[in-house]
Amino acid sequence: MPVKWKQLSQRTYKITTLTGVAIVVANMIGTGAFTSLGLQLKSVQHPLAILALWLLGGLLALAGALSYTEVGTVIKKSGGEYVFLSKIFHPLLGYLSGWISLTAGFAAPVALSAIAVVEYFPYGKLDTQWTSLGLVGLITLVHTMSLKTSAGFQNLTTLLKVLLIVLLIVAGLVMTPVSGTDFTAGGLVSSLGSSAFVVALIYVSYAYSGWNAAIYIAEEFKDVRKSLPVALVGGTLLVTVLYTLLQYVFLRHSPAGELTGQLNVGTITAQKLLGERMGNLFSLSISLLLISGISAMVWVGPRVTSSMARDYPLWRYFRTQADEIPVRALWLQFGVTALLLLTGTFEQILVYCGTLLTLSSLLTVVGVFRIRQAGFYGESSFRSPFYPFFQWLFLIFAIGMIGFALLEHPWETVVGAGNLLLGWFTWRYRQRWL
Repeated sequence: MPVKWKQLSQRTYKITTLTGVAIVVANMIGTGAFTSLGLQLKSVQHPLAILALWLLGGLLALAGALSYTEVGTVIKKSGGEYVFLSKIFHPLLGYLSGWISLTAGFAAPVALSAIAVVEYFPYGKLDTQWTSLGLVGLITLVHTMSLKTSAGFQNLTTLLKVLLIVLLIVAGLVMTPVSGTDFTAGGLVSSLGSSAFVVALIYVSYAYSGWNAAIYIAEEFKDVRKSLPVALVGGTLLVTVLYTLLQYVFLRHSPAGELTGQLNVGTITAQKLLGERMGNLFSLSISLLLISGISAMVWVGPRVTSSMARDYPLWRYFRTQADEIPVRALWLQFGVTALLLLTGTFEQILVYCGTLLTLSSLLTVVGVFRIRQAGFYGESSFRSPFYPFFQWLFLIFAIGMIGFALLEHPWETVVGAGNLLLGWFTWRYRQRWL
C-alpha cells in the first residue's frame, strides 16, 4: 500500500504558476548573466552599446515568449518545439527540433553552466571537466526521485539566486565606484551598426535562452491557460530588468579592459565592491546558485526526449516510467552533456548551442502565422498583442544572427549543420533499426 500511495501522489501532483515562473527564471538566469559580458567586450567595446545589447536581447526574448505562449495555449502538450512543429508543419521538422533539444538545446547549456560553477568557485583549483561531470550527475540523480522533489528544489534554489542578484545590484548602484568604465556616448552609433554588434547579440541571446522553458512541461501545470502567460512573459520581463542592471553594475565598477575575455566577471566586480575576502564569498554564492539553472535544464530537457519516445519506436527505451519521471531520458541527457564537456571549449559550445536554438525558435515563431491562418483557437487560447510586430521583430533578428554566425564562426556552424544532418539520418532510417 505505501508504494501504491507514493505512485498515486506523484501521478496527481501538478505544478503551480509560481513553479512555472521559477523554471523560466532559473533557466534564463545562469551562465550567460555572469560570463558572456567578457566575450561581448572582445568585439564591442562601447559600454552603452553593451547595455543596448541586453535591452534588445530582452525585447527579442519577450517577442519569443509572447509567440510561444500563443502556440502553447493552442497546443497544450509538453515537449516544446518538438510537439509544436510536428503538429503545425510536418513531423520531420518536429523531430529535428526534438533532436536539437536532445543534442544541444539542454545538454549544451547544462555543460556551460557546470563550467561556470567551477570557474566561479574561489577556493582551490578544481579540475573543470571532472568536477562539472560530477555536479551534473548529482543533480540528475536528484531529479530521478519525484516531481514534487524537483519542484521544491527548483523553487528554493531560484529564490536564493534572485535574492543574490538583487543584493549585488543594490550594492553596485548604491556604492561609489573606485574604478569603472566610461559611459560617454561617443562612437555609440558606429558600434550599434557594426557586424560585431550582431555577433555579440548571439552571446546575449544565449544568456536569455530559457524564456521558453515552461512550455516543455505544459501538461504538468494545474491550469496551463492561466499559468503559461505568467510564467513565460512575467519571467522574461523580470529577468530583462535584472540582466540589464547587473551588466550596468559590472561595467560601473570594473574597467572594460579588465573584464574583456574573462568568464568570472561577477567575481572581479564583487571583489572591487566588497574587497577580496567578501568578494570571494560572493563568488562562492554565485557558483553554488548557478546550480539552480543546471537543475532547471536537467529537469525540463528529458521531457522532450520522452515525448519523442511516445511517438517513435526508435526512442521507446527513453519513455517516461510508471512514476511519470523520465529516468532513462535524464541519464541520456547526462551522457550528451558529458560528451560536450570532454570535447569542446566554453565559447565553441556556446556558439554551437546558440545557433541551433535560434533556428528552432525561429520556426516556432513562424508557426504563429500558420495557426492564425488556420484558425486553431479555442476559448482559452492566448493571443499575443500587436500581432505581427513581435513575430517579425523576432524573425528578422533571428535570421540575422544565424547569418552572421555562419560568417564569423563557420566551424561551429558547420558542426551544427552536421548535427542536423545526423538527426535527419536517424529520421530517414528509423524503421531499419527497430
